[in-house]
This record gives sequence, C-alpha cells and structure tokens, in this order.
Amino acid sequence: MRGNTLFKLLSLLVLAGLVLAACGGTSPTADNPYAEIPFEEGISVSADSCDYGGKISSIEATDRLTVVFNLCKPDPAFLAKVAFTPFGIQPREYLDYAGPSKLILEAPVGTGPYRVAEWVRGDHVTFTAFENYWGTPAVAATAVLRWATEGSARLVELQAGTADMVTNISPADIATVQADPNLNLIFNVNPNVFYLAFTNTFAPWDNVDVRRAVSLGLDRSRIVENYYPAGSEVASHFTPCAIPNGCVGDAWYDFDPEAARALLAEAGFPDGFATKIYYRDVVRGYLPQVPNVAQDVQAQLLENLNIEAEIVVMESGAFIEESSAGRLDGLYFLGWGADYPHVTNFLDFHFGEANGQFGTPHPEIFENLVSGSQIADPAESEPYYVAANNAIRELVPMVAVAHGGSGTAYRADVTNAQASPLTNEQFAVSDPGGRDVFVFMQNAEPISLFCADETDGESLRACDQVIEALYGYEVNGTAVVPMLAEVCEPNDDLSVWTCTLRQGVTFHDGSTFDANDVVATFTMGLDASSPLHQGNTGIFEYYDYLWGLMNKPAE
Repeated sequence: MRGNTLFKLLSLLVLAGLVLAACGGTSPTADNPYAEIPFEEGISVSADSCDYGGKISSIEATDRLTVVFNLCKPDPAFLAKVAFTPFGIQPREYLDYAGPSKLILEAPVGTGPYRVAEWVRGDHVTFTAFENYWGTPAVAATAVLRWATEGSARLVELQAGTADMVTNISPADIATVQADPNLNLIFNVNPNVFYLAFTNTFAPWDNVDVRRAVSLGLDRSRIVENYYPAGSEVASHFTPCAIPNGCVGDAWYDFDPEAARALLAEAGFPDGFATKIYYRDVVRGYLPQVPNVAQDVQAQLLENLNIEAEIVVMESGAFIEESSAGRLDGLYFLGWGADYPHVTNFLDFHFGEANGQFGTPHPEIFENLVSGSQIADPAESEPYYVAANNAIRELVPMVAVAHGGSGTAYRADVTNAQASPLTNEQFAVSDPGGRDVFVFMQNAEPISLFCADETDGESLRACDQVIEALYGYEVNGTAVVPMLAEVCEPNDDLSVWTCTLRQGVTFHDGSTFDANDVVATFTMGLDASSPLHQGNTGIFEYYDYLWGLMNKPAE
C-alpha cells in the first residue's frame, strides 16, 4: 500500500526515538530529535490588558499539575469550550520541535487511545492503539478512517463488509438499511443548521433589501421536503430549538415571492442580476444532498427573482478558507453542527465581532451576544438573545434554511456503535465484532490533523482519536466529563478557573503531561505573535471566536 513517504519518514523519526528522551531527559541527537523539557514554574501566556477584546487575560502554570485561567469576563460555558477538539493538548517539546512545519499538520502527538500510524492521502488514515494510554484501552488494535463523497458508495462498502460504520446515510437509502438484517441504523440528533450566506462587502449583498428579497424568494419548505430525511425541519431561527435560547425572538420569514420581487425592484434590480452559488461537495447532516439543493436554489432564484446564479463547486479546504475570510462574492452554502450544546456555539461564532465571514459585523447583533454570553442563567440572558435573533432576522446576514436529520449505519455485529450528537465518535469504545480492525467511513478526507487551526468535521473527527483536551464529552452525549484535568473549578463569578491536572498521563512520544503543555498549547493557539501560531490557514478560527487572539498584528 503506497503511503506518504515524507510523512512516514518524519513520523518514524519523531516517534521512534522519543521514549528515550522522555525517560532520561537526554539532549537531542541525530536519532532523538528532541528531549523532554523539565517542568518550570510560572510559565504563562497573557494579554497586556483586556482591551484587546478577547476573553482570556492570562493562563499560568502555577505548579506541575495546576493551571489557572484568568478571564476578562465571566464565562458560564468555560467547561463546554475547553472540552472541544481544537483545544486538545500537545506536548510543549513537540510543539517547539515540529511547529510550524508540514509535520505538525499530519502527525499530531496527543494522549489519546490511538495514535496516527499512517495517512495515505486520498485513501485512508490508520490509527494504532496507544499501549500506555491512561484510560480504558481501545477495543480494536487498529482503527482505519476512510471516506467517500457519495452516500451510495459508503453504503456499498458497509454492505460488502469493508466498513464497520458509515455516516450520513442518504435519505433514499434509509429504507434499504432498515430492511437489511446485517445492518443497523442510528438516527443522529445533532443540533445543526444549513444556511445560505452573503458577504456584505460585495455588491449587491451590501443592500439589506436584496438580502431580504432572497430570503423571501426561497421556498425553504420545498427544499426540506424534497432533499432531507425524516426528522428534519425548516429553520425558524438560526440556532435549533433544542439549544436553550436558540428559538427566542421572532420566527424567520415565510415564503413570499411577490414581496420578494417588490423588494428587489425597490433596491434597483427589477430585472434581477447575475451571481454565483459556491459550495463544496461534502455531505453533512445539515445538507445531505448538496448538488440537488444547489440546483433547486438556482432554479428558485431564476423563477422567483430572475436572478441567474452560476453554480461553482470548490475544493473543500479552499472553500472553507475563502468563505471564512469573507472572500466569496456570491451566495454560498454552509452549515453548522453543535460543537458544544450552548447558544454561544451557534451565534457567537457566526455573528460575533471577530468573524468577517458575512462581511462587516453588525453591532446590533454582537453587542447583545457579548452581554448574553456572560450570564449563566438562561432565563436571565434570554432578553439579549431575543434582541440578537431579531436583529439577525432584520439584517439578514444569511438565510437559515434547515435543521437536518441524518442516520449512521453499522454492521449488526458491531457493539457500542455511535452516532454522536456532536459528531465526535470515539473509535476506541466500539467493538467491530471481535475483529482487530475497526473501519469508519465519513464524507470527506480530513484537511489536516492540526485541529487547532481547522473547523471541518472530518478533520476534527480524526483528531478526536488522538488528541485529548482538559475536558471531553461523554460518548454519544453532550455532557462534559474530565479528561486531562481531574477538575476545573471556578471562583464565585466564573471569571477565574483553576484546573487540577490528571497525574501519570503520558503523551504518544513518551513525554510526561504537565501544566506547561497546557500553557504551550494555548500559547500556540491564542498568541498571534508566537512563532508557533502558524497552522494550515493561520486563522485559528475557533481560538479566535471562543477566546479571542492576543497580540494580533496591526491591520
């Protein structure tokens, strides 16, 4: 089997010699790229002040097993955030050695039950069980992550026995799976949203009446009825109603093509205009039939608004980079699945002041989000989310279309099968019918395995097998559970969180986990002036929107 030669050589160089370094604290040699750095007290990362607009004032290692997070504002969602995959901890030594380089994008070093053995680009990623894992060992000695864009192709692999579990069964194939005695189906309850977006720094999307006309001119019910499986629904709000405060405020506009054409005429486009529809052909629970939906939207725009839209299919990584940076001049398809079950996860990322995806952010939205995010009691914070949701409806930075249902299928002899509501399935807990290899098929290839600087679910799922954070999420659930921290406890107003770390944890490279690894990891992600703050895109989107980047260069 042909692999990535550079990746294999670098991985062998790193992983073969590192146990010696960790055990003996020796100096680097030709066969041993780096040595373990002895613990030093007082290592920290900090902002000059909280005027930079972020949420973290400082993070300090006060002793070998204690890390203190000093926040600029109270944060009731702190534990749910630090449990998220991009904040997984890597060893300080490895970050110093490998970053920035291609190696860190492809060969993560974590503490998880699996470590990366091989990534054959275009085909698969192979994981092998970590023999010194601190927790319950992986059931299968080897896990393989594969991918196929078409749902029918994933189902064929499952029926042939070459895959044990596959994600996002196509709506047309659900009955086939249910009728097959060799297969089982789990419906995924992941809260999600599919939306059609604009960037308001490009004409004509700088005109709110044009954006509102598109919203009124799309029959969203038709899209859900024709292309989504049972359990899906038309979006009344951007955030699903399962999330507290997600559906407060006024519901989204009803389909009204006559009002849409009148608005478009008032905006100066009585005869419509030409534009583009951008998307990546990657199936998601929020968008199960991407080309079909694109063609339907294209037809509706022409029929209802005389807008001629050319469909442009982009490579996944390029699409994410361009849309995140607000550089797409037409309409584009995106969506979101819950990373953690809190309204800040949906609204703050998309409509916060730091996010330029939709162009110039709206203070009518983000100022209410800032106020709401500091209040732990959902009832007390509700007025701010009413105001934010109503402002989103009024300003139309995007059109919320659907909350999609989806199904995960697996072989009947697989035990502990998963359909995580957060799409972070843990391969280590599933038993592939007593076989030594567990094969999981998803919709697309990971973009990179440096998930501090990725946002796509395919990359994050791969990293979840290898990297662990201070907290994690329960298997097949949303509750946070301690992982590399034994506990993180807040002060009275939730502005200081003190984390006591788990003892006796070893990284895949043989080095010992301690507080400096936590500080080094967050320095890499948060400190824009750090030489380690270079990843795949360099945007570090999750670090920026959840915490705020320190020491950003002047515009």
